[in-house]
Amino acid sequence: MNDNQGSGLQLRSLVKASGELELSLAAVEIPEPAADEVLVRVEASPINPSDLGLLLGAADMSTAKVTGTAARPVVTAQIPPAFMRAMGGRLDESMPVGNEGAGVVIKTGSSPEAKALMGKTVAMLGGAMYAQYRCLKAADVLVLPPGATAADGASCFVNPLTALGMVETMRMEGHTALVHTAAASNLGQMLNKICLEEKVGLVNIVRSAEQAAILKGIGAAHVVDSTSPTFMDELTEALVATGATLAFDAIGGGKLAGQILTAMEIAANKTAKVYSRYGSSVHKQVYIYGGLSTGPTELNRAFGMAWGLGGWLLTPFLMKIGPQATQKLRERVAAGLKTTFASHYSHVISLAEALQLETIAGYNKRATGEKYLIDPSKGM
Repeated sequence: MNDNQGSGLQLRSLVKASGELELSLAAVEIPEPAADEVLVRVEASPINPSDLGLLLGAADMSTAKVTGTAARPVVTAQIPPAFMRAMGGRLDESMPVGNEGAGVVIKTGSSPEAKALMGKTVAMLGGAMYAQYRCLKAADVLVLPPGATAADGASCFVNPLTALGMVETMRMEGHTALVHTAAASNLGQMLNKICLEEKVGLVNIVRSAEQAAILKGIGAAHVVDSTSPTFMDELTEALVATGATLAFDAIGGGKLAGQILTAMEIAANKTAKVYSRYGSSVHKQVYIYGGLSTGPTELNRAFGMAWGLGGWLLTPFLMKIGPQATQKLRERVAAGLKTTFASHYSHVISLAEALQLETIAGYNKRATGEKYLIDPSKGM
């Protein structure tokens, strides 16, 4: 699309009070940047698991239908009545989607800080990134290093800062090593590289031999397969070896969080010097930060009394550490875009292609090794 035209397309998600999800491409006016703002032509924005909750809501995508045209499709799907209460805060409000992205600054405000960004390739965080254009404050974009493309920088916030945040949380809360589930993901591979660089013990939990091979290929020392008949024994051995007492769980539902706590308790008792009928005095913590399984979290409390289960999100963590510490993490990510924090995409799709049923089924699987990147400039 010509950058001088007055409107651009933006992907919208609408949950109707009637119990229907509607996805569409809306024509929105291209904003005029204020003095301290820049206008970015978006060229890359990843589909992260954290985007899917807003994009698809609680819709049953097996009921999805497409109308409209190839260039401007409209997807509708039914939302089961049992899940409509959870959607109450967004009923009948058309919402833009996309947490992060990258692109080229094509217009700036009058401030020196904004003008200095003209023509630069920048990364952005702030929502509404599944769009052809995005206007943000100059202070809120991250200039990518020379030679880095928009695709290189599109995922430089959510996954990298989450991986760094996990290690920082470990230190802040007095732990010395980590456990991570769904560990062969893009984020999991970044976490491995960070832990190898900083000599932090890391226990990776995966769900297949293929995923284990991915991690071992980048140097992971401790990889255990949750589908193995000897999983609990292997997990316990890895916990004894690393001393990990903090886990970040991307699964959420099912038995895995409880199994991790149980294995941590067994590992702690193997090295305990004094018996306690209340279990070990070592605090064991699992943070659920994802919801790959939306079922109930099942706990068989075989892990004493010194334990915790909670939620962890990136934005509250960044608010907790403050803007200066956050900026240091962002600069570290920018410096390692091609190495530690490199992201790999299996599919690059246009805004219209993001609303094809086959494509939706692909990215909604949230499969390891299947990462989708939207290029809003593709086909326009």
